[in-house]
Amino acid sequence: MGHDRRPVADPRGGSTGAGAILPLTILSVGFPLARVSPQTAGGAEQVLLSLDRGLVLEGHRSLVLAPQGSRCHGLLIPVQVPGGSFDEPAKREARRSFKRALEHALARFSTDLVHMHGLDFDHYLPEQQDVPVMVSLHLPLSWYREDALRPSRPNTALVCVSETQRRSAAPDVDVTAVVPNGVEIPDVGSSHGKGSYALMLGRICPEKAPHLAIEAAERAHTELLIAGTVFDYPEHRQYFNAMMQPRLGQNVRFLGEIGGERKAQLLAGAKCLLIPSQAPETSSLVAMEALACGTPVTAFRSGALAQLIEHGKTGFLVNSVNEMAQAVRKIHELDPADCRRCAEASFSADRMTHQYLTLYESLATRAGLEREALCLAS
Repeated sequence: MGHDRRPVADPRGGSTGAGAILPLTILSVGFPLARVSPQTAGGAEQVLLSLDRGLVLEGHRSLVLAPQGSRCHGLLIPVQVPGGSFDEPAKREARRSFKRALEHALARFSTDLVHMHGLDFDHYLPEQQDVPVMVSLHLPLSWYREDALRPSRPNTALVCVSETQRRSAAPDVDVTAVVPNGVEIPDVGSSHGKGSYALMLGRICPEKAPHLAIEAAERAHTELLIAGTVFDYPEHRQYFNAMMQPRLGQNVRFLGEIGGERKAQLLAGAKCLLIPSQAPETSSLVAMEALACGTPVTAFRSGALAQLIEHGKTGFLVNSVNEMAQAVRKIHELDPADCRRCAEASFSADRMTHQYLTLYESLATRAGLEREALCLAS
């Protein structure tokens, strides 16, 4: 594989401007068991898709390695992974398929940097060590293997998605940077008419605890719409069948997987978004999306959620189902315009994209200089 093109500042200046960066080729690698698309509930997939779009708009080349059926703005490198239940044999086979596909992609394309997003990234890190790798740690650090957070592979940078997450890292975990997540700020905003329903949106699984949202909505005598994906993990299916399905009815409806304009309309029309998560959230794209639509958020104090929501202004932070129900009943006291202004000021996808681009350029340039030094020394 050649590395003739250097992603360094153009020394000529001129029409490209002093310090301009030559176009980069970035290979983004998703999670083997989650398609990348606007409909996918996972935050990692949404961040990957947003960065893919930003790269294309900025004139860079975006390659996306993701499961068959994914969608992106750049060039998709689809990987066939096992269907059906996501049991351990299926996970192992999916990782092997991703590792083979990644090695083939690096042999085919001159790549400036590989950006990995999966929880199990350490199972398919590139063997080729002169290509820089960046890993965005989208999930709680305790969910990753200890060795994954201490990579022996050179040119491998770990990035946290919030200061809350970074503070949870052990002293010997080398975090290169913190890049807070961001979302597209839609045209529809606080002027959109509000409905009478509360909304929960995300993966349907025990740690996201939609059954607690159901309890809170019932106590608040409020209609609840739940939208999201039930992935084919046995524990997720069991949870849905036991804890959710029996409670669905006229006032609690499950919409399944949604995305795009329908998702934006549901968020904008909701009286509030409920986040009863039991996980130590590293960030929350859905909270950002709700605020961008002028919809306040009522959430448990889980991880970074306490830093995203301004209690009493853009939503309510609660400690129990009963407090969540009380918050729903007084959500009308909050101004949707405050929610929208908060999102515009703090949660822009453009800001996130440009921070990542700066990191891409820095890491790719450093790797290029190191290769050059080795060539001169040999």
